[in-house]
Amino acid sequence: MDTYLSEITTLLPIYWWVFLGTAVIAYLLGSINPAVIVTRVWTKGKKDIRDMGSGNAGFTNVLRSVGKVPAIITIVCDALKCVAAVLLGGLFFSLMLSNHYGTQDSVLNLQLVNLGKYIAGIFCILGHSFPLYFHFKGGKGVVSAAALMLTEDWRVFLMILGTFLILFLITKIISVGSIAGAVLYGPYTFLATFLFDYQLGSGFYLSYVILSTVAALIIGIFVTIKHKENIGRLLRGEEKKIKAK
Repeated sequence: MDTYLSEITTLLPIYWWVFLGTAVIAYLLGSINPAVIVTRVWTKGKKDIRDMGSGNAGFTNVLRSVGKVPAIITIVCDALKCVAAVLLGGLFFSLMLSNHYGTQDSVLNLQLVNLGKYIAGIFCILGHSFPLYFHFKGGKGVVSAAALMLTEDWRVFLMILGTFLILFLITKIISVGSIAGAVLYGPYTFLATFLFDYQLGSGFYLSYVILSTVAALIIGIFVTIKHKENIGRLLRGEEKKIKAK
């Protein structure tokens, strides 16, 4: 067991409430679903986005079913709530480490703080997809996952964004880029953390690379599964394209 895993096993029994609190607060933040709220406000309470279009409480359905302005508001709020959850997760773990150790090795500290960010990101995405406030019927978590990537590791975010844009420009289908990004989230995370953090001797541990990759794989698999209906429509050639003016 390397130092990173040893530190986690030392902290968890003592500060289990920080781990749990991070997950709960992130889930509650994720449960705030902008697609549902914005659509209700925009239509003066007359419509629910989950009864419109594809039935998904997310940016793409709002764009198709309600309009560009509410869609922009939706995507911005979706991203901001996950950024807030991830930053809070990092803050909680930073305060925990400061309380337990005082002055801590900065590289090891960064890796432990990133664990808090991943926990917050995963549970924020779960909240988005299964929102407590909206009968557990939410969106697919694509924007929230992208916000986690940007906040956690900008290198992975840029790789995913590049992949998404290339596929979207070719196909004009948002779900193609979203699914590809979800599938590649784990591999891209491994490449970034293994090649640049671990191999270059920056003080990162192999167990950090593995845990980060596993977290990314969990998120990627979850988002891919949430797109099962899109995958079916893609296979049948029925998935709608975005028509730009």
